[in-house]
Amino acid sequence: MIGDIRRLLLLPHIKIHNANALSSPFTIGFPAMTAWLGAVHALQRKVNGSGLTNVNFDSVAVVIHDMELQTYKGAGDYVHSIIGMGNPLDKDGERSSFIEEARCHLDVSLLIEFPRIDKDDEEALIENVSHHLDASLKIAGGDILYFQKPLLHRIEEGNYTELRKLTRQLMPGYAIIERCELMMEAMEQGQDAIAALLDYLAVHHTCEQDDTGNIIWTSQRQTSGWIVPIATGFHGITELGQAKNQRDPETPHRFAESVVTLGEFRMPHRIHSLDEILWSYHTDLEKNLYLCQQTDRNKLNNQ
Repeated sequence: MIGDIRRLLLLPHIKIHNANALSSPFTIGFPAMTAWLGAVHALQRKVNGSGLTNVNFDSVAVVIHDMELQTYKGAGDYVHSIIGMGNPLDKDGERSSFIEEARCHLDVSLLIEFPRIDKDDEEALIENVSHHLDASLKIAGGDILYFQKPLLHRIEEGNYTELRKLTRQLMPGYAIIERCELMMEAMEQGQDAIAALLDYLAVHHTCEQDDTGNIIWTSQRQTSGWIVPIATGFHGITELGQAKNQRDPETPHRFAESVVTLGEFRMPHRIHSLDEILWSYHTDLEKNLYLCQQTDRNKLNNQ
């Protein structure tokens, strides 16, 4: 059934240098979803400050085209090592101490949904977004080296042909989607959260002997798809209050820990609805959760 018109701003092929790959305290790789939604929120505030106060970026999809994790593995090494950034020598000519920071270079496209605005504001929106991407905006802590001109799309809800035209522009690439239901099912069966996470990431190798005596090895994971760990938000571990010298004295402060779950990189041509790839903020104050969730999961939570 054909439905409402959905308006989308496509930011194609943003090349990001030295993005933060330390997505959580125990995972290194694709930047956390909080970094992507945070960057889009920062972009919205800059656009609002330029005079387009009626523009709201409701949700965002992240499609990765290329990623280069800054690690090194020498001959005979068992694990990869982080390539650290060199700091200037101190007054004694010694290398100063530093905290290891995992970094990556990315080529990504962002697909941002926003409410209806006037035609003139749409043209101004493209100019504003281009200006701020070319100026001081950072994404996941990384610098923007290059981006293609933003594009506006209108897709009628349920119009599969228009959706296919959009997804073709996102190829080749992989959209990150949430697969937390895999962990939830495992935990309902009594598994620990970390054990459930590792079980879906582990590659299981098995072998068997055929009729001629040859050994045949097979490797597979617990489920199909490119499953990865992703950080999707924070869980409050203290009560709301005030902290000494906090950055914003007007906003309550609390300590929190990262929420890590499972995600999947899926090629855009395999999606059947925009809500499969769009992410937005969701807050559950009863459970002290501050999350980035898929748009369709948010709709389910709000029913």
